[in-house]
Amino acid sequence: MIKALIIDDEAHCRETLSMQLAKYCPQVTVVAECRSAAEGLKAIADHTPDLLFLDVEMPIMNGFEMLEQLPNIPFDIIFTTGYDTYAIKAIRFSALDYLLKPIDKDDLLKAVAKVNPQPEPQMAQQIELLLQKLGHKPALQKIALPSLQGFELVLIDTIIRCEADNNYTHVFLKSRQSLLVSRTLKEIEELLEESSFLRVHQSHLINLNEIIRYVRGEGGYVVMSDNSTVHVSRSRKDELLKIFR
Repeated sequence: MIKALIIDDEAHCRETLSMQLAKYCPQVTVVAECRSAAEGLKAIADHTPDLLFLDVEMPIMNGFEMLEQLPNIPFDIIFTTGYDTYAIKAIRFSALDYLLKPIDKDDLLKAVAKVNPQPEPQMAQQIELLLQKLGHKPALQKIALPSLQGFELVLIDTIIRCEADNNYTHVFLKSRQSLLVSRTLKEIEELLEESSFLRVHQSHLINLNEIIRYVRGEGGYVVMSDNSTVHVSRSRKDELLKIFR
């Protein structure tokens, strides 16, 4: 059984989620429902849960600020929010799970299915990444890339290029290692949009700092620092050349 806490300032959201869990997720037992982050902190100490359903937007202390109060995080977290905001991007950047309200049954089942009653030790690093992305802590230039086995924490500047493979993406690193990431190239592009990456083709996203040369042609192609070649589409050629001019 998975012991869960629901932390949300809206009573109807707590009640609805509790009923959904009772109906669709019998492996989850809700041991407490909390209407504030302060109540949540006390309930965590009292119940040692395996899982938190944590509302992002709460008055006085929001969900992220609550996490900053915890010396360690030995449980899984599924964030809940009524808004598709910058916070969601930060959550995805950290390879954490979230549910948009009103919570869809299938999304709930998928999120709960990934819960590990014995969370991976990287959970603390994921939360660290999240708080850094939100500006709560000094930034470390890492990104959490979800894989079929879990996720990898990767320094952004070690990524040379990314290549689409249907709903997955191959990420090529300076170490000559490649990772198969369970995100589309568009999703990876969105997560890296504040870094020096450019989509030069429908199937290719490259680190501009890792380009060795550009070879002219209809769209041309670039040679990367690992000696790989990446074609540039005609529609992206001008944007690429403009950057280097």
